Amino acid sequence: MIRPSGFILAVVLLAAGAANAQEFVRGDCRGVIAPSVGLKYDTAEHARWYKRFWTGDCDHLPFCLPGAPNWNDIVGKLLTKGGPKEQPALLPKACRLGQLIGLEWSRDKKVKHITTGDLKVFNSMLEASGDPLRGVDQVDAKARALTAPR
Repeated sequence: MIRPSGFILAVVLLAAGAANAQEFVRGDCRGVIAPSVGLKYDTAEHARWYKRFWTGDCDHLPFCLPGAPNWNDIVGKLLTKGGPKEQPALLPKACRLGQLIGLEWSRDKKVKHITTGDLKVFNSMLEASGDPLRGVDQVDAKARALTAPR
């Protein structure tokens, strides 16, 4: 027989497991940015495009091309490029940048301020930078300028 306190603990653990199973952001970013399930999306499609941004999974989205690049992969490449000494500073910046860019890019094209063309520019900036921290800072500045209130 499950005692009431045991039952409550089981429900909490099951709920936490279900929420974690829905998370698609890479594990090392999860402690740095807000969980995807708790974010405010304009529509259900906005949430699915945000998932596409991080994972490359189209999930039945119209006009979507699956695969790379996706932000989970980009963060991994940045961490590899930065090496072990830069990773403690680079990881939180790259994760926060992904949330900033991804939430805006995934919005309806009538309202978003970051386009797929901008993503290509950002990716080129990150790849061209000899210093991944500097590259992330440059892309962050450009993304913030694009998303600044007008």
